[in-house]
Parts: sequence; C-alpha cells; structure tokens
Amino acid sequence: MFKNCITDVEGITVGQVSDKENLTGCTVVLSPKGARAGVIVRGASPGTRETDALHPIKGNDGIHAVLLTGGSAFGLAAADGVMQYLEERNIGFDVSVARIPIVPAAVIFDLKAGSANARPGRQMGYDACAAASSNKISQGNEGAGTGATVGKILGYENCMKGGVGSASVVLGDGLTVGAIVAVNAFGDIRNPDNGQILAGPIIDGVPSDTSEILMTHKNLTYGFKRENTTIGVVATNADISKTQLNKMAELAINGLIKTITPFGSSVDGDTVFALSYGSNKANTDLLGIMAAKAMSEAVINACLAAESTHGILGLSLGK
Repeated sequence: MFKNCITDVEGITVGQVSDKENLTGCTVVLSPKGARAGVIVRGASPGTRETDALHPIKGNDGIHAVLLTGGSAFGLAAADGVMQYLEERNIGFDVSVARIPIVPAAVIFDLKAGSANARPGRQMGYDACAAASSNKISQGNEGAGTGATVGKILGYENCMKGGVGSASVVLGDGLTVGAIVAVNAFGDIRNPDNGQILAGPIIDGVPSDTSEILMTHKNLTYGFKRENTTIGVVATNADISKTQLNKMAELAINGLIKTITPFGSSVDGDTVFALSYGSNKANTDLLGIMAAKAMSEAVINACLAAESTHGILGLSLGK
C-alpha cells in the first residue's frame, strides 16, 4: 500500500521520539541489514557525525541507521543510544571482538524554541529505535522536527513553525525513492508550483520574503546566527554504488532549493543522506529526479502539518 512516506522503501523503518514540552526530539531511519550510503553537506554551519565515511573514496561499505536530531551538537549523543540498540541485536560490522553499528547523524538547532537545557540523549535515541516501524510517520511537530522553526531573519518572535515531513515517488515497475526531512531553515518555505510563501518571517501577520527583507534591510543582524539547518534522508530500492549515492544526495538538494529560499546559507547546516536498500536497477539521474521530487514534497508536508506551539505560529493551526 502506497503511504507517500520513506517507509515505502521496503526494509526501511522509522522511529521518532518527541519532547513537546521542551520542543526537541529525534528521528531515526533504520536499515538493519546494512545500506550503502552517501551524503552531501551544503550548509556552512553543519553539526554531523560519521559523514566522512560515506564519501566514495572511503572504505565504509554500509550503514545501519541515520539519526536526525534536535539539540544542536549536544543532540549527537542520541546516536550512542541508536548504537546501543543495534549492538544489543547483534547488528553492525563484525570486528571479531564486537559488532560495530555505523550510525551517521545530523542535528538541527532548536535550543531557543523550547528549553535550552533539554536535548536528545542516549535514551531518546534508543527509544526512537524501539518505536521504529514501516508505518507512515507522524509529521509536523514530531521527532527531529518537534522544535524546528523557519523564517528567522526577524528573530524567533517573528518566525514560523517548521517540522518533520516525508514523501515518496513510486514508478510503475516498483522503483521507489522516499524522503524524510526536518525543516529548520533560515529562509522561507514556498510552494514550488506557484512560488507562494507558505511559511516565513511574519510581517503584519503574513509570512514574508526572507530575501526581499535582506535586500531592503542590509544591516539586519537578527537571524544571522548558526540556529538553522534542514537535514534529511532519501532512500531507494535501487542497488547503486557509493559514488552514485553521493550524486543522488546532491540531486536531492534540488528539491530543497525549490522549496526553501534562500537555501544553503552561511547560517544553515543543510545535510542530506542517501541510502541504497534494494536490488532494482536504475539510472542515477532518474533516481536524483525522483529524490528531488520526494524531498520537495516532504518539505511542504512538514510545514503543512506543523502546529502552532509555544507562541510560534504553525500552518496547521494558523490559517
């Protein structure tokens, strides 16, 4: 059954834990049999773990999970819980004395949205794994998107709620690409079909154009801190190499460029992982086109499902 979710890729499961009082959480994408993986880091202010191992010239041949988490750099500690969960189930690379799970991770900054002292840690990462399933995920204020916000050029008092979203593209022959994304962008979010601004900095009660604000107020300092980032995963049931996966991740970025303006700024840490978890054959460019489409829709789904909370306006309750 088509779920329009990354879990349409057979073998991929997703688990989420959300602290809605303190506005933080984490999302884990599990590939317990080991998935070939690639990555691209486009933003200038990333917070990541294990990304170097995914470059084509490195020796790593597979990963067992990807963690998307709040908590800024502190949130990387949640990956320890993911590793614990997998090790307890004998999942990881066999090095004779232990099995070592490989868990790349990326973070968003959500410390100002809720409590700066509440961050995902080992237990939350473990619990997210325990909650993982192949069901359609809950979107909006969930998991890594719990404390996500967008359009922060005029400060948090004028931003809007971001969130987590997912989508997939399935062709008639069964070739599938799915995407999941935590949207915490400096810029505004636009409908790629007509350019309408859906979420962004609020002026007179209306989401506004981040780029236009910057061009007409060149000395603005609000929002120019490392408090942003959109992070995500695309996955396919095609069997492709690490080199192809790195290209697929790069092409998936096109879906973010279509929906986030501006994208990849000096104060964003935008990162996309790509996973191969299947045996289908496919052209890299086709997979990239599918990944961009799924990623674009996932961004829109995240913001449409985002609810108003803690004084931050969300589209779901803010229409």
